[in-house]
Amino acid sequence: MSGTGAGWRASFAAYLQPRVLVMLALGFSSGLPFLLVGNTFGYWLRDEGTSLAAIGFLSWVGIAYSLKFLWAPVIDRTNAPILAGLGRRRGWMLLAQLFVGGGLVAMAAAGVGHGLVTLGVLALVVAFSSATQDIVIDAWRIETAKDPDELGLLTSAYTFGYRAALLASEAAILLIATRIGWNATYVLYGALMGIGVLACLIAAEPVKADKVMAEKETEAPLWTLRGFYDAVAGPFLVFFKAHGATAVLMLTAISLFQLPNFVMGPMANPLYHDIGLSKDLVGEVRGSFGLVAVFLGVAAGGFLSLRLGFMRALLVGGTAQILGTIAYAVLPYSHGPVVFAAVMAADNFGISVAGITLVAYMSSLTSLGYTATQYALLSSTYAWAGKILKGFSGIAVQSLAADYGLMNAYAIFFVGAGLIGIPAILLFLWLSTRRRPTPAPS
Repeated sequence: MSGTGAGWRASFAAYLQPRVLVMLALGFSSGLPFLLVGNTFGYWLRDEGTSLAAIGFLSWVGIAYSLKFLWAPVIDRTNAPILAGLGRRRGWMLLAQLFVGGGLVAMAAAGVGHGLVTLGVLALVVAFSSATQDIVIDAWRIETAKDPDELGLLTSAYTFGYRAALLASEAAILLIATRIGWNATYVLYGALMGIGVLACLIAAEPVKADKVMAEKETEAPLWTLRGFYDAVAGPFLVFFKAHGATAVLMLTAISLFQLPNFVMGPMANPLYHDIGLSKDLVGEVRGSFGLVAVFLGVAAGGFLSLRLGFMRALLVGGTAQILGTIAYAVLPYSHGPVVFAAVMAADNFGISVAGITLVAYMSSLTSLGYTATQYALLSSTYAWAGKILKGFSGIAVQSLAADYGLMNAYAIFFVGAGLIGIPAILLFLWLSTRRRPTPAPS
């Protein structure tokens, strides 16, 4: 008993290390804007009477997250303007956070009254800045870890912070918006980006990564042809050299893995609205059953990755995600508090298990010296297909509604959204029979 107690105390103490607490706060900062230009943004728009088709199209502002590999080489090899004194990672991090916070406040000031185009452009600014913040925070997480065990610890802390932010921007925000309105709520959430700013100022710049980058600048400055080629093409060449012919299949599997989550996302909040669930009820369920399910899913995802290995953990996570998405097909016909809580818990658990197993897998594939660009490539890959397809989610529901009625259309849509995750499961199952790839040295 004493040995077990000591082990639990040691595990808990590990989460209280300053570096891990900083990672927790940065994870919160990374997750906060995501839904504010995504699903929660759609709830705001639906409350203002915006059509499902327009909500679906406006969700395309999230494509910025899928294109971040295009400017990641610049983030990898240059210092942020004005803020270079903070270091390469921290300088870009702070600059992105300031733009995210300012953009959210600007969205609140503009509102729907200034037109959907203006609001959409401001949402795009927030999404671009948020994607830039993600590039730097992911690089900091990987580069600052001393060993694989600490990388796992930092990844867990990041995920907990990220999920806490999603909860705040998906559940708590509904309770707040009901009382003070959407515009004032977005101002409040813009101010909450101060948590990330504070964490950025406390964080230490990764030393080992700076050393590698300094060597690259000495041997091949970015402004030279060789340096530019290394910054832009080097990360991809090293990645494909490390993983050989299976690299394309790996990227394909990653791109398909979270399709259920992405595709169903824009229609979840409109469903709540159309079946008559109050924002208070949705917020309360998300903040109770949903929160517990998130933490259980994160813990299960980390446990599975350690016990089963990355590939088998992905298979379990992907299956849980599919089942959680399909569960939404029940709500158009039965949406009492108990049923709604069960569906919400199943979805949050599945998404959390799938998310952390995928993050752990992708983190293991990067090479020092190209961390930001390679991880941006991988995280862009996993989001690219989903970001494109989810823009058509509103049209899909409206088209089905014309033939089957709105409630039946929702049910058919969520079943289909879940089933499109099966190809990724099959690809990872095949990849699990291959030898485990190891990253090439930088």
